[in-house]
Amino acid sequence: MTVRRLVAALFGLAMIAAASVGADTRTLAAAAVALIAVLAGLYVPAAATPAVLAAMAALVLTEPHPMLAATSGVCAAAYLVLTYAVLTRATAAGIAGFAAAGALATTVPVDLPWLPLLAPVAAVVAVAVVLSPYVDIPQAARTGPAATTPGDTTPE
Repeated sequence: MTVRRLVAALFGLAMIAAASVGADTRTLAAAAVALIAVLAGLYVPAAATPAVLAAMAALVLTEPHPMLAATSGVCAAAYLVLTYAVLTRATAAGIAGFAAAGALATTVPVDLPWLPLLAPVAAVVAVAVVLSPYVDIPQAARTGPAATTPGDTTPE
C-alpha cells in the first residue's frame, strides 16, 4: 500500500464525512456502504467508483448545504484522481474552479427565469473552447471553397 492510496483514502473519508452531515438512517446506510467501499479501495482500486456513487447517494438523501456538497464533490474528485491517475496542478485547479463555480451558482440568488435556458448553450461553448486546440480544420474549410494555394492549377 502506497502513501498515495492512503491520501486517496483520506479524501474518501472526508467525502463521506461531508456527505453525512445531518444524516438520518437511510443516509447513514449509504455512508456505511461508501465507507466499506473506500476501505476496499485501499486494496482494490475499482472499489473507488462505487464509493463515490454511495457517497453521492448519501448527499441526495440528506439535501445538505451547498458548501457541504461542494466539499464532498471536491473530495470525491480528488479521491478518484488519486486512485486512478496522477494529481497535477491543472487537475487540482480544475477541481477547485468547478467547485467554486458550483458553490457560487447555488448560493447567489438570481431571479432570471430564462437563465436555465442558457446553461446548455454555455456547456456546448465551453466544450468547443476546450477542444478547439485539438481540432484540425483543413485549409479549404478555413478560407472557403474558392481558395487556392500558389501553384494550384486545378480548375474549379
